[in-house]
Amino acid sequence: MTLYQHILLAADFFEHGGQVAEKAKRLAEQNQAQLSLVHVVDNLPITDPAYGPMIPFDVDLTQELIEATKKRLAELGEKLGVPTERQWLEMGSPKLEIVRVAAENQVDLIVVGSHGRHGLALLLGSTANGVLHHAQCDVLAVRLADD
Repeated sequence: MTLYQHILLAADFFEHGGQVAEKAKRLAEQNQAQLSLVHVVDNLPITDPAYGPMIPFDVDLTQELIEATKKRLAELGEKLGVPTERQWLEMGSPKLEIVRVAAENQVDLIVVGSHGRHGLALLLGSTANGVLHHAQCDVLAVRLADD
């Protein structure tokens, strides 16, 4: 009996992301489950009424970011053996988009990295915490070492 049939790796491309990816791959193999990938490009803050313009909106910059991210997602997909039809690149709030993609694709486990922050970082919330509290399926938060 397998516990999971469809595992979604919420991929970030930070230093410890490979550790999370390998754990997701092993879980998929052990459960003979499909493995899918999602990466969310966080909305860039364009302006804040309290501070005025923060950065100028530049469509070329956004497009370059998306193209670079697509390439990294494709490389990760190739490394993990995930076909392009199960790789999603989204823009928006990471926690909301990860949960949405999981629900729309009948995912029964989301694997996400977690830094285990404390204090102010904890109060501000994290992607892992947001996914954990909003997902309709199981969530595995892989603890990452803070530098």
